[in-house]
Amino acid sequence: MTTAQRTPPQAAAKDDNGYDAEHDAEHDAEHDAEHDAEHDAGHDAGHDAGHGTDRDGLRLWLRMFTCTTHIERTIGSALKREFGSSLPRFDLLAQLDRAPDGLRMGALSERILTTGGNVTWLVGALEAEGYVARRVAREDRRATVVRLTAAGRRHFTTMASAHAQWISAIFSALTPVERRRMHTRLGRLKEQFHSSRISE
Repeated sequence: MTTAQRTPPQAAAKDDNGYDAEHDAEHDAEHDAEHDAEHDAGHDAGHDAGHGTDRDGLRLWLRMFTCTTHIERTIGSALKREFGSSLPRFDLLAQLDRAPDGLRMGALSERILTTGGNVTWLVGALEAEGYVARRVAREDRRATVVRLTAAGRRHFTTMASAHAQWISAIFSALTPVERRRMHTRLGRLKEQFHSSRISE
């Protein structure tokens, strides 16, 4: 069993700078309660209806944003401490793991939703560590293809195993049924971004 596998997410929530995700979560929960109380006191239902404001929607968005931020910080801190890595590096390796033949730099940039310059820097750093390799594309010599090396695949497999355990521990606060229902409902929300119901 690796060190990463032994480390619980609660411990992973604290990074080298003393960041404590659990403390911040409690602070945010208190802040949310105070914010909601102030909002309720200053805006009655009639005012909200007149301005077309969906308070439940806003509260849900803030809660989702807070949870996402804490999950990213917790996992990012764990990756840094256990592997000297980061979420962008993990994401890039994950995308290459799904593409055995490699990906062009442009496609890699699109998949991990970062700027091309950042991807170039990440690939350069991972290449220096022996985890990825670059080659000229056969069909277009102006393009560069990036792929995982054998060492990179072993490194990612170890990280992915620890990552899966951390995520499982975080979501253990929900029952399997609750997790499935949440996944389904968020899927319905996601569909809106592929329809005309969301204005650009």
